Amino acid sequence: MSKIAPVPVSKTDVRLQSEPLSRRRRILQWTLAPITLIVIALGWKYPLLGFAVPVVMITGMIGGVINGRYVCGHLCPRGGFYDRMISPVSPRKPIPQELRSAVLRWTLVALLMGFMIYRIAQNPGDIYHWGHVFWLMCTVTTAIGVLMALFLHPRTWCSLCPIGTIQNAIGGRKNLLRIDSELCRECATCEKACPINLPIVKHKAEGIVSESDCLKCPECITVCPKGALSWPENPN
Repeated sequence: MSKIAPVPVSKTDVRLQSEPLSRRRRILQWTLAPITLIVIALGWKYPLLGFAVPVVMITGMIGGVINGRYVCGHLCPRGGFYDRMISPVSPRKPIPQELRSAVLRWTLVALLMGFMIYRIAQNPGDIYHWGHVFWLMCTVTTAIGVLMALFLHPRTWCSLCPIGTIQNAIGGRKNLLRIDSELCRECATCEKACPINLPIVKHKAEGIVSESDCLKCPECITVCPKGALSWPENPN
């Protein structure tokens, strides 16, 4: 008995299949984004709320091993806050490449981690003190991120976020986005939709978007009018 050959999935089908994923991502972000506001608004009075910060940090690092910056793109409450609440009032200017500098990013990792360890070490036996330190870090860095968003791009902070940098390093090369050079018309619609403002079109010739900061979201795939973008068929 002859086997029925599988029907190949067209590029258009891939794009259409990504639309429900994009809707799901928006719902998830709207659900998680208020956590950022709650922690910042009430964490000074209820320091245990600050422990949401290390939970997100640990989740991000574990997720980084599996699929790069997926957690940043889908599960980070602050990322959702920037995408859903701050994005409408942001000018969405290009993120300066200087802010993506590895030297700057790892320096920031060292500074923030050093600050966290130093402050916790001042009263290591007090769990409320730990929570206050986490709350303070969240509040200060979120405020910086909001200022950056109001002058540049909603996710400017995410381009140099320490946890994002760690995710980039441990899993940023996993499941790289594919770009079909024959279908791509270099309209840059994908780049406008990219939450972290990555230069996607420049990778047309190589066929792989080798950007380790990719948030593994479906936004660029969904908006591409030619269906030129897709995830690998056999993800690592």
